[in-house]
Amino acid sequence: MTLMSMEDSPEEEHSSCFYQLVLDLLRYSASSYSALARYPVSIDNELVLSLESFISEQFTLMKDLVSEIKRIHTISSEVPKATQATVAAVTRLCKVYCDGVNWDMYRAKNEDESIRDCNETEIGDHVIHVTNCTIKKLCELGTAAANDGGSLVSLLNYSWKGAVSLLQCGKGSLAAKVNVTGVIMNLISLASESLSYAAKTWSSSMEEKVSVAEAKRIFLPVKFYLINAVRVISQYQTQALAVFKEIALLVVMILTFRISLSMMEHLKSASDVLAEILEPTSLHLLNSLLNSAQVKQEDKFQILDWLFSNGNDTSSEAESNNSSYSSLDFIFSSSPDAMNKEKILNQGRVALFLTLLTGSPDLEDDIILGIARKLGWLMDVLVDEEVYCSILVLQTPIVHGSSQNHELTYQPMFSAVLNALKTFIITVSSSVAWDEVESFLIENLFHPHIICWDIVSELWCFILRHAEPDMVNDITDKLCTLLMLTSGESVLFPDSALRKTARVICILVTNGPEFMADRVYSIVSDGSRSQHVYIALLMEGFPLNSLSEKKRCIAKQRIVTQYYDFLESFEDVSPGASAVYGAPVFALSAALQSQQVSLSDTDMKTLKFLVAVIRKYKSSSDNATKDDYRRLIGELLVLISNMKHLYSCDEIEEVILEIQKLFISTPDSQLLLCKPNLAYFMAGVGHVELTDEKESARSCAALELYHMLLKERHWALVHLAVTAFGYFAAHTSFNQLWRFVPQDAALSFDLEMGNEADEERFMEELKAVLEKEMASLTLQVSPDQISMVIKEGRVLKENVHNNLKCDREVVLMDMVDEKRQPNKKRKFPDGICRGVEILQSGLKIMVDGLSEWQHESSEVRETFLTHFGRLEDEIARLATLAHTS
Repeated sequence: MTLMSMEDSPEEEHSSCFYQLVLDLLRYSASSYSALARYPVSIDNELVLSLESFISEQFTLMKDLVSEIKRIHTISSEVPKATQATVAAVTRLCKVYCDGVNWDMYRAKNEDESIRDCNETEIGDHVIHVTNCTIKKLCELGTAAANDGGSLVSLLNYSWKGAVSLLQCGKGSLAAKVNVTGVIMNLISLASESLSYAAKTWSSSMEEKVSVAEAKRIFLPVKFYLINAVRVISQYQTQALAVFKEIALLVVMILTFRISLSMMEHLKSASDVLAEILEPTSLHLLNSLLNSAQVKQEDKFQILDWLFSNGNDTSSEAESNNSSYSSLDFIFSSSPDAMNKEKILNQGRVALFLTLLTGSPDLEDDIILGIARKLGWLMDVLVDEEVYCSILVLQTPIVHGSSQNHELTYQPMFSAVLNALKTFIITVSSSVAWDEVESFLIENLFHPHIICWDIVSELWCFILRHAEPDMVNDITDKLCTLLMLTSGESVLFPDSALRKTARVICILVTNGPEFMADRVYSIVSDGSRSQHVYIALLMEGFPLNSLSEKKRCIAKQRIVTQYYDFLESFEDVSPGASAVYGAPVFALSAALQSQQVSLSDTDMKTLKFLVAVIRKYKSSSDNATKDDYRRLIGELLVLISNMKHLYSCDEIEEVILEIQKLFISTPDSQLLLCKPNLAYFMAGVGHVELTDEKESARSCAALELYHMLLKERHWALVHLAVTAFGYFAAHTSFNQLWRFVPQDAALSFDLEMGNEADEERFMEELKAVLEKEMASLTLQVSPDQISMVIKEGRVLKENVHNNLKCDREVVLMDMVDEKRQPNKKRKFPDGICRGVEILQSGLKIMVDGLSEWQHESSEVRETFLTHFGRLEDEIARLATLAHTS
């Protein structure tokens, strides 16, 4: 009779007797297994087959009992105990049988066909058959116990521990007969299904906070499955390779799940529990293969290739509305939407990659080499908008201490990326993988994505801070050579190769060893070099204060002297006479912004100069000339904003009036490029004495300028304008501030439609901006903020794709040009090049002489410096032509 038929039987007494019979059968079976364990293995085939059949039928009965245990009320408490006793007895029987076989002799005789048929091999074969049958049935019973929902924890423990312990018997001889991959996949499926159930449950209860106890109740059984899977994989690594994708995918899904939980306030405690309980164990799954001596190098590389490769095109054309932050169950789903699944799992892959980097000191050399070759993948995946978002807003947990006494702390994900890469660099510094790391750092020195470029720049700084002086000097010289090669680029275009190279050098000099500054300055200030290369460095924040005392004094004095010389010669020098018109103004402005130079300007020459430039701009008819004057006006506005004492001078009124006429009375579309600079200048107007009288010319002019700025709709100008107005409002003595805010200010309009202005809305936005300046460093992210960062990441990714597309087109055009002009001449005759070198050498000698002449003040010296500056410009232009043509 079956369990189902007895459940439906109306005869309660008959049913009770039957169930008692079932329990007696289980107890009898346990005693039978114990009795068999006292005798050696039989070589009788029929007896062995009977034992296999008995075990199989017995476990089928136990599995049915477990599956229907909730419907068997009369013996529901007795069944688990009797089943556990039977499982323990049959497991002990198999272990005794395995211990009774000389497995070394079995393998030796099994490999030799001439002695294959002997008692030792027959006994070994019988033991393997019985053990294989038992393992298979234990796995089925363990799965049935797991499906009960957690009420059969003891039986679950007995079943899986029994199966795993039997797999560890036989010294590997079971591998050929037992379905090891099936056991591993069974455990992986149980873990995945448990996590999937939790994800669905928590996704449906969006507001209910998950307690630590609840999270542990769900995650501890998963840890049990993972621990047993680790034990099996560690014993049968070669067999486990057949399912390496499933193993690796489970690890990635667990890490992605932890990240997604951490992004939801009500699930953060669950994320912490997962990081503490599951994450370390899941990583052991993968490390059992990657750090194994039994696994071949090509197999390890295959695992890394599968994990860290750009399998799917994640360009903006394949955008998805499904966010990993709002759909937890999608992580474990078997959705056919593979592309979106791949994008979501990218976050887990990044977390796994960082873990491997951090743990690199404990990895084998072949795995370290494989990871080094995947550093480029990390840069590629960081461009993804959701990965970009998680890097910026996520706090990643770090577990400290032992398993008994541990502590969980947090660090920003961006810091975790840097620390992991720095750890890896230290690990590979003396290994064969260093060449791969060095190539990666060089190739990504000018990465088009801001966060990737920031990471690579920080790594270069880290290396230079700890490198030998010879290595630092070598890198410095190569970068300066690269800088000279880009000297033909525009110094006023921030994205030019010249400015990008200068930016990198300035960052390295600022954060590297102190002696780097002197070396770079000596190379660039050499008379043989172009002056606008030096300007580019200053505009990118070259740290003059890091120079040695003598060079620092010379550099600062040179900036101020050349500035005043330019002011004096302004009327005599027309635009286009030098490589960078107004270069001394740009140099001084950059130095003032970084607070490396101070300028008293007691004669108010700067204010008078700005008025003169504005008038030149308005009277000029040549577009190229107007562009030069316009750039000069913009730079002077920034320069004055960094000289607050000028705002208290009487001459400031004339300046404000001229600016008002320039931007409002005679508007010019090209002046839009000067409005960011104007915002900086207008912030300083808070230090100007303004009166509330409507007849005050300077007050009216300032009011009109602020009206113009606050009406601007571009997001960057809106930010600059409201920031400037906030500073102005905090420092001005003007009482009627409302007059400075136009009714149609950009921030007064509603964000949705943009057609309804409200003065109160402007004040709320202004208050929000001012409060952000005083905000704490603790980051509290909201879903709206996450959405905005993802949008920002999408725009940056699009820019990267466009940048790479343009680069490919330029390379293609160069290749076509090479084919069309194979004999194109690219160098000047040797005589011209040699002559330029002699001029450069003479100029260097003159520079050295100037340092000895610096304390003397005379009209002759001032005149000489003026002509010398022009000579330096012309020789620099000749040198640029000689080197680049």
